[in-house]
Amino acid sequence: MKNALVVEGGGMRGIFSAGVLDAFLERKFDPFDLYIGVSAGSCNLGSHLAGQHRRNYRVYTGPMTDPRFISPRRFLSGGHWMDLDWLWNTLEAVDPMDAAAAERRLKKKKARFLIVATDAESGSPMYLDAVKETMYDHMKASSAVPLLYRGPVRAGGNNAVDGGVADPIPVARAYEMGARKIMVVRSRGFGYVKKKDIETLLLSLAALGRPGLRRAMIEKPGRYMDSVAMIRRPPADADIIEINPPENMKTGRTSQDKSALEEDYRSGIAAGLAAIERWKK
Repeated sequence: MKNALVVEGGGMRGIFSAGVLDAFLERKFDPFDLYIGVSAGSCNLGSHLAGQHRRNYRVYTGPMTDPRFISPRRFLSGGHWMDLDWLWNTLEAVDPMDAAAAERRLKKKKARFLIVATDAESGSPMYLDAVKETMYDHMKASSAVPLLYRGPVRAGGNNAVDGGVADPIPVARAYEMGARKIMVVRSRGFGYVKKKDIETLLLSLAALGRPGLRRAMIEKPGRYMDSVAMIRRPPADADIIEINPPENMKTGRTSQDKSALEEDYRSGIAAGLAAIERWKK
């Protein structure tokens, strides 16, 4: 019987799960032996497992609000909208994630941490075991949203892109691995419904020449809602706890407003404290 923690991505909306995880650290709440993170969710989990309280908060409200990280103007001139290269180099210099500490904690607990990415050719999900030597690179691959970041990242021997393309909420993967009590930290409100829209079209156009990846992008909304359905109607032998940000969450995927980030971080802390009580019950 495994207890799993699954954390959804969502770019800057990850500030909410940063608050949830800091609440867990503050209360020393850690009943999990399987962790699965997607994109921003994987990055938040890395700092959490390393015991770096409020590091995620510092990252979201510091370097990630810098115009050198997110720049639509740069994108229009052929560069990255979301420059992961600049961000990764900056964090390594000013506030590095302690991958060694995260690995030590996993070994002590005999737990696993999987980082979800998407194979840039086939469009299939990649579940990458987090080890200190490759953890940072795998998180970068998991966060490389097509269009926002130009080009894939090498991970697991393949070119990879954003894990949210192939498996945006990997609750089914946790169940397949034996987890029967699963906590899922979302980056969308409870009532959110993902549909095929202009974003789906633009992402699919970005994958022209890669039919497997393009198909995965087109099918993403359906897979997303299948995961939501499993969370709301879990198998008879499973218990799934869902943690959602408020419906009026202020932060969007590329938001950089510090007051909004602060408010949504505080919402995450409150939701994390409430989730601890739900788990105990």
